[in-house]
Amino acid sequence: MVEGYMSIKETAEKWGITPRRVQVLCASGRIAGAGKLGREWAIPADAECPKDERITTGEYRNWRKKEQEDS
Repeated sequence: MVEGYMSIKETAEKWGITPRRVQVLCASGRIAGAGKLGREWAIPADAECPKDERITTGEYRNWRKKEQEDS
């Protein structure tokens, strides 16, 4: 990898998340300074792990059933 940049695998190990999650973060533009070099992502070595904004509370579980009950 280029000096000062990490690969997806290295970033995943550093941040303690899966490589696929790092790919999704890169593709959605949530990692500042990340860019593609051919087929590989290059992530700055000093990049911070973005906050996980996925909903994990179960708040939206069975939202269709709740919507039907309200009708």
